[in-house]
Amino acid sequence: MITGIEIIKACSALGAGLAMIAGLGPGIGQGFAAGKGAEAVGRQPDAAGEITRTMLLGQAVAETTGIYALVIALILIFANPFI
Repeated sequence: MITGIEIIKACSALGAGLAMIAGLGPGIGQGFAAGKGAEAVGRQPDAAGEITRTMLLGQAVAETTGIYALVIALILIFANPFI
């Protein structure tokens, strides 16, 4: 017989897997931003410092989504508050 704890563990593992899908968005966004940044530097080499700074700030903000998803997945797997 399946107990409530086993169902919670199974749903937590499923939720952790779904949370890690959120890592795809930042990866795609950062690749797009890096490509556009390289394109902008190619068009205006004099503004390379400002373009790079802005691009890195945007990538850092985008990366937080993936980090939050990782933290949620780790909490669901190792420190499950529902058990």
